[in-house]
Amino acid sequence: MCTTCGCAQVDSAAAYVAPLTHETHAHEPHTHKSHTSNLTHTLAVHTRLLAKNDQFAQQNRDRFQACGLLALNFLSSPGSGKTALIEQTAKVWGGGAERVGVIVGDLATENDAQRLRSVGAIALQITTGSACHLEADMVAHALSHLDLDSLDLMVIENVGNLVCPAAYDLGEARRAVLLSVTEGEDKPLKYPTAFQSADVVILTKMDIAQAVGFDRTSAIDNIRHMAPRATVFELSVRTGEGIDTWVQYLQAQRQSINARNSGHRIQSF
Repeated sequence: MCTTCGCAQVDSAAAYVAPLTHETHAHEPHTHKSHTSNLTHTLAVHTRLLAKNDQFAQQNRDRFQACGLLALNFLSSPGSGKTALIEQTAKVWGGGAERVGVIVGDLATENDAQRLRSVGAIALQITTGSACHLEADMVAHALSHLDLDSLDLMVIENVGNLVCPAAYDLGEARRAVLLSVTEGEDKPLKYPTAFQSADVVILTKMDIAQAVGFDRTSAIDNIRHMAPRATVFELSVRTGEGIDTWVQYLQAQRQSINARNSGHRIQSF
């Protein structure tokens, strides 16, 4: 839990889904205590909040799996290229024959959702007010406004932040952490929790790596140190470098999920 980023100021109307609905969305405020307060009580509240989140996350996961959806959770710092990559993924996915759903998290504006709709994605915006991350109940609320059976891929674009979002399971099948070449090779060491939780790490803006003096070897070493199990991609949305490989990976992951679902249905029968 954070004490300075604004989470403590979230009220019951702070997070809402736009533009399909403007209903208020209850968001249980974080409980923050000073160092002189009862630490045991604070930890207990923290545990209850995460337990509640995990319950919603499992419900989301069950819904995604029942619909044969591959659900991704994109984490990164602001400006790393999340929206640009999702935009390009939506363009390439299935040759335009399949549908991509996106839930976008930002403190304010619907800019990213509008941008993604322009390329054919079914995009909903969650504006969180002062909350620096999405939580599973926010995602569940947004899902109620989507026809999941008409979609093939679900992308959750988390709020730009590598700290708080790492603690919250949203029900995704795969978590992708983005690192742009302009951010510094040591970011995986500075934000270990985010990278340790990643199934995928994506190096973005590779077309300008040389221009900004990006040390690829050092960055890869740091990623491997903090996220040894993660699959690593090196991409450039501007030039298209690595995009086909990325989409092929996603298609293989979706096929794997559907194969497991088919196996479960056969066993149940």
